[in-house]
Parts: sequence; structure tokens; C-alpha cells
Amino acid sequence: MIRQYLKFRKTITIACVLSLLFLIFLILTKNKNSNSSELTRHHKRLDDDFQDIGYREFDEIPKKEIYVLGEKKEIKMELSNTVEDSTKRELREVKAKVEQLEKKIAFLEGRIPQKYPEVQYLGYKERKRILVTGGAGFVGSHLVDVLMIQGHEVIVVDNFFTGRKRNIEHWFGHRNFELIHHDIVNPLFVEADEIYHLASPASPPHYMQNPVKTIKTNTLGTINMLGLARRVGAKILIASTSEVYGDPMVHPQPESYWGHVNPIGPRACYDEGKRVSETLAYSYAKQEKVSVRVARIFNTYGPRMHVSDGRVVSNFIMQALQNLTITVYGNGKQTRSFCYVSDLVDGLLALMASSYSLPVNIGNPVEHTIEEFAVIIKNLVPGCRSTVATGAAVEDDPQRRRPDITLAKKELHWSPKVSLQDGLQRTIDYFKEELSRTTFYNNQTYIDFKVKTSH
Repeated sequence: MIRQYLKFRKTITIACVLSLLFLIFLILTKNKNSNSSELTRHHKRLDDDFQDIGYREFDEIPKKEIYVLGEKKEIKMELSNTVEDSTKRELREVKAKVEQLEKKIAFLEGRIPQKYPEVQYLGYKERKRILVTGGAGFVGSHLVDVLMIQGHEVIVVDNFFTGRKRNIEHWFGHRNFELIHHDIVNPLFVEADEIYHLASPASPPHYMQNPVKTIKTNTLGTINMLGLARRVGAKILIASTSEVYGDPMVHPQPESYWGHVNPIGPRACYDEGKRVSETLAYSYAKQEKVSVRVARIFNTYGPRMHVSDGRVVSNFIMQALQNLTITVYGNGKQTRSFCYVSDLVDGLLALMASSYSLPVNIGNPVEHTIEEFAVIIKNLVPGCRSTVATGAAVEDDPQRRRPDITLAKKELHWSPKVSLQDGLQRTIDYFKEELSRTTFYNNQTYIDFKVKTSH
């Protein structure tokens, strides 16, 4: 019985082992077939993808690129033209970007503080605190340059009616320089040792634009400056003009001549305004003991003149530079005497430093007709093709104007040094610079160092 049980047990064990081996064989066989099928499907998918890619690329190829052997040369030329057009387009885009970058660089360069002109050092006793009204204007800005270079502390007061910040921007931030945006028709309270009162429009188009304002500047403004000089004990120089002589009956004009002025004419707002300012100066000198100086300034020219201020020099130079007709108003026989701005500044400084208190003519005694002056400027501009033509005469235009500077030579030891040719050449160079200005940010401030270093 036991033997039969053992035999049966052995048979069952063998059967189980064989069944297990068969099951393992079936599993292995199934996995192999599955892997083979999956690999086949993977290869098939790759083939399909490859074919799809091939077909897509084939479809995207322009018809121009499908060519036979005989058309190969023509297709290559078309491809070459396409590449060339693309290159040109890219170059244009690059050029536009470069131009934008250049503009940005110019803008940033304009914001970088520039190096100040070299100034002298003055001790506490020698250094003066000097107020210049109209210091951003044509004459005022040149005066400010000299005073700064000499080492003084300078306060510029200007309402920018005709003055420009660009004329004095090279001093912004300097420890000796201060700018006050103010209209002197209103009172001003500052401390100063000397006052140069230059504030007033000076060219006919400017002072005729607002005649009431011109009169106020030369009367109320002068009263305010004289009052300031009285309060702080400052010496004051009043910038008068040759216009106080009007259309003169005496030639040349000495300081003793009382003038021939139309009190109700178009120029009266300036002429009479300056005459009143002289009267005010000497009334304050007599009554309030204010130390006054009066400079009668004749025609002046030079860099920083307004391009369109309507004066003879700027009109003729701008017309000549642009090959426009040089227009002479009237018959052209009226005369003027032109003084370069650096000579004028020398005269103002000499007058302020002197002890002479009566009016003094500051100008160049060399006289030219307007017609001659037009020809001189035309000849100084290279390649000028302008012609000179006459226009209608201007009302109350003085026919002769020439200063008698005998008093200036005697009392101030002053006389002009810059010749008309040299002065006009410097002025023409400046106006060329103005015409070439392309952006506001270009630093093209004019400082005539050759003239300044000679002071």
C-alpha cells in the first residue's frame, strides 16, 4: 500500500514538472512573437514617417526647383537672384538699425557732462559776484564766458524771450555759475558786486513783436536793476544803444549829440525805451548815489546771433550760404559800422573797470554801405551763387551810422582789434555749423577760445 502511494506521488510530481516546463515554453514563445510583431510595426512606422517626410519635403519644394538637366542653369540663376534680393533686404534692415543706434548714441552723448573751459582761480578778495541780465543772449553769453574764465562768480538772469540756454549750457553745473529763469520786469532779490544790465530784445523784428514788453523791459526792468544796485551797493552798467541817436543829423555820432528820434515810429519802443533807461540811470546816480556806467552799443555781430533775427549780418550770411537772393532794403547806400562781439565785450569790461560815469560809444568806426557789405559777405562764402537785389525801404531806418570813439580811446584805452574780414569769417563758420545741425543733442556750442585767451 505504501509502495503504491509512493509510485502515484512520483507520477504526479513528474506530470507537474512537465506541465510547468510546457507553460514556460508557451510564455517564451508568445513574448518572442510579440517582440517580433512590435519590431515589425516600429519599422513600418519609421518607413511611413520617412515616406511622409519625403513627400512633404517634395511638396514644399517650389516648382522652380524641379528641373531637368537642360534647365539647371536657368534655375541656378533664379536662386542666385533670390539670395541676392534677400541679402539686400537684410543689409537695408541692418543699416536702419545702425542709424537708430547712432541716434541713441548721439542722445546719450548729449547727456554726458562736458568738460568745462579752463578758468582762473581767484581768491576771496579778488573774486566778484557778478549779475548779468540777458546773459543767455548773443552779447550776454560772450560776456559770461569771459567773466567765468576770469574766475568770477556769475549769476545769469534771463527769461529766454530771445536768449537761448544753448549759449551758456557749457557752464551748467559749474560751481561759479548760477542760472535764474526770471523776467526782470518783476523785482529780483540777490546779492551782487557788479551788475551788467543787458536784458532787452535788440533786433527790430524782436522788439517790434511786442513793443509794450520792450518798453517795460527797458523801463520797469531798469528800475528794478537800479533798485537792486542801490540796495546791495553794486556798480551797474546799463547797455544802451546807438539807436538813441535815431536817424542822426550829425556824422559821426559823438556822445554829446542828443539825437533825432521819432517818438511814435515803429522803432520808438526800443529807441525811447533806451533813452528812458539812460535817464533813469543818471537819476539814480544823482539821487541815490548809485555808481552807474552807460555803454552806447553800435552794430555788433558774431557767433550766437539768431539765425532769423532780421539783422543785416544774419540775413546776408544765411542768404549767401543757401544761394538765395541777398536782399538789400532801400537803395543800399545807407551805412553801418560793424563791431565784432569780442571787441564789444572788451569795451564793456573796460568801461565797468573805469571811473568814467558818462555815456560812452562802443563800436567800430569803420563804415560800409549796406550794398558793399552784401558784396563782401558774398565773396567770403565759397561757391556762392546769390545775386544782390533791392527791396522796399524800412520805415525810420537810419541812413548813416558810425560811432565817434574818441572818448573810449581816451578814457578806456579801448579800440576794436578784430578786422571785418576775420570777424565775418568766424561768423560765417558759425552759421554753417547751425545749418549743418541735424539733432538737438549735438554739442556744437561755440566758444571762440582764440579771442577769449587774448583778454
